[in-house]
Amino acid sequence: MGSLIARRLPGAYFHDAWSVEPADPTLCALGQFLQAAQATPPWVNRLMSLRNRVVARLGLKDLGHLNGFDADKPVDRYKTGDRIGIFTLLENQPDEVILGDTDKHLDVALSVHQRPNPETGRVLVTVSTVVHTHNLLGRLYMLPVAPVHKLIVPSAMQAFG
Repeated sequence: MGSLIARRLPGAYFHDAWSVEPADPTLCALGQFLQAAQATPPWVNRLMSLRNRVVARLGLKDLGHLNGFDADKPVDRYKTGDRIGIFTLLENQPDEVILGDTDKHLDVALSVHQRPNPETGRVLVTVSTVVHTHNLLGRLYMLPVAPVHKLIVPSAMQAFG
């Protein structure tokens, strides 16, 4: 509903979305993402380390960790193209931020979009992911990643509440 990520949906191999009412509705979308990423559960970072070791053998890049960024950098200092943890900042609007990564096997885009909840009038933050695979390696990569992703995002979203 008015989200920039919607234009990335056609032809997607994988997509999902999760919503929550944030504890601090005054944060901009990028601020919401940074807060959640900074609070990444340790088990997620361990999975990312394992992922990075395994995919290095396939020639894919080491993404680091979700919380691998300068937590002291002010939100307004981030510019399009900056690296924030495992993602690159692609678009940054007050109500939505699009982050992503591209490799030879797939493109991933993540949106943090906030808008008023039509039922309560309070702010609702929706985290959406869209993945486009480029080849067989991308589709094979997503076999274990898709189900784990469905555990990681809700767990990471607990930082919003």
